[in-house]
Amino acid sequence: MLKKSVLLIMVVFCIILLRNSPYADIITFDYLKTHADELKYYVHGHYAASVLMYLAGYFVFTAFALPGAIVLSLFGGYVFGVAAGLPMAICASTAGASAAFFMSRYLFGGYIQSKYAVQLDYFNNELSANGHLYMLTLRLIPIFPFFLINILAGLTKIPFRTFLWTTAAGMFPAGFVIFLAGSRLSEINSPGDIFSQKMLIVLVLFGALALLPVIYNKIRSK
Repeated sequence: MLKKSVLLIMVVFCIILLRNSPYADIITFDYLKTHADELKYYVHGHYAASVLMYLAGYFVFTAFALPGAIVLSLFGGYVFGVAAGLPMAICASTAGASAAFFMSRYLFGGYIQSKYAVQLDYFNNELSANGHLYMLTLRLIPIFPFFLINILAGLTKIPFRTFLWTTAAGMFPAGFVIFLAGSRLSEINSPGDIFSQKMLIVLVLFGALALLPVIYNKIRSK
């Protein structure tokens, strides 16, 4: 119990510290637009170091639920391009999401599962059968908060391998759109320009397709 309390305090402290650090004023869309050329010039001159910093930064932002992931993706698309930047972001954000998942499971997951075992029995059985489809749907639809999914998934009994591959695969469609927008940074004036209403509808429908097997089996079982 003491170890968990210490870890929780450390996590909260890190989140507060990072949110109030000078970097909070740098990871913004306005800063990226203003200093885009300077940033690209620096990256080209220090490519290996920039890649390592980008991976580390994306990991930290994802693990500690810090705002600015879209800006980091736009930055990645602009300085690294879609082909190189998107895989880097997916790897780093999946690693960060995994860290949040394990922290949530270690701190609270075991307690909740043991205390509410009876109430969660049906829910756990449903996740055992279709958890990969539910996770994939949540990841594919970008309107669901990414960090919240990490934490809630850690409270369930969903296997980590399922969480891992659905997180990586589910980020690809929306990530591709954002990185493509970043590669054309001069053409957008705000993050709101990235996802049009039609694009959001397409992503929602795309995510809903993952649930078709569940719906079909539910109907057939009746």
